[in-house]
Amino acid sequence: MADIKKVATREAYGEALAEFGAVYDNLVVLDADLSKSTKTDTFKKKFPERHINCGIAEGNMMSVAAGLATTGKVVFASSFAMFAAGRAFEQVRNSIGYPHLNVKIGATHAGLSVGEDGATHQCCEDIGIMRTIPGMVIINPADAIEARAAVEAAIKYDGPVYLRFGRLAVPTINDNPGYHFEIGRGIELAPGKDVTIIATGLMVPQALEAKKMLAESGIDARIVNIHTIKPIDRVIIKKAAAETGAIVTAEEHNIIGGLGSAVCEVVVEECPVPVVRMGVEDTFGKSGTATAVLEYFGLTAENIAQKAKKAISLKK
Repeated sequence: MADIKKVATREAYGEALAEFGAVYDNLVVLDADLSKSTKTDTFKKKFPERHINCGIAEGNMMSVAAGLATTGKVVFASSFAMFAAGRAFEQVRNSIGYPHLNVKIGATHAGLSVGEDGATHQCCEDIGIMRTIPGMVIINPADAIEARAAVEAAIKYDGPVYLRFGRLAVPTINDNPGYHFEIGRGIELAPGKDVTIIATGLMVPQALEAKKMLAESGIDARIVNIHTIKPIDRVIIKKAAAETGAIVTAEEHNIIGGLGSAVCEVVVEECPVPVVRMGVEDTFGKSGTATAVLEYFGLTAENIAQKAKKAISLKK
């Protein structure tokens, strides 16, 4: 994928905020003293009067966001995923989720790919945390194109949204004329009949690479991108289960509480087939370059291919 353009989803997030700030004059952006890292400084430069630095006080920032939302503003509150979902959980739950306010949480630096920042900042629990909040929409874009589309969809959606962005530059995979983003709808990126690989975020391009590897062994893998983890696309999951008979989930998140758990819930309830989860194996991260850390924890195309073969072996 060396010849494919790579852009971090956090970069696309910042650019999208600045773009849509010119369209929606009620769009306000808050940050917790991390605007250069979260890329909300792009919006700040264009609309300084609609950008508020709340300081290193994430809980307070969420409360400010809630207050602004009650006045008719569309509010994006941004920080690292560890702080937005972790440190500010009570305020997100009680001040945003409970009254179902129109606040969008822009959580950057999610997952292991924060790299050198280490385990304290490598948030692999945020999807699980946010999934427990009733009415919270969770979107995990796979590339820059999807990140921009997710921001636009979040602006148009009336209610709380958790958007998960990464620090690592990732390949652009959705640059095709037929691409369409819709909250709650998955996307079949490639057909297949032997096994379905359901991926999210930066694991989507890895899943596409795994398909090529599996093809060398005569295995035809279907690839599905689930960008909206809540509400999850139950239709595409049930179809995959019925037509391929085995599923692998791939995510840059704890296998507990994230995409794998969400898919298993659908499968167990409606279409029982073998599901093999691939992600962070319920452990904390380690410091290192993003690539090295991802490889250390097995978040690679090679591991996805191995999991796919295991899932096929579990078929009855």
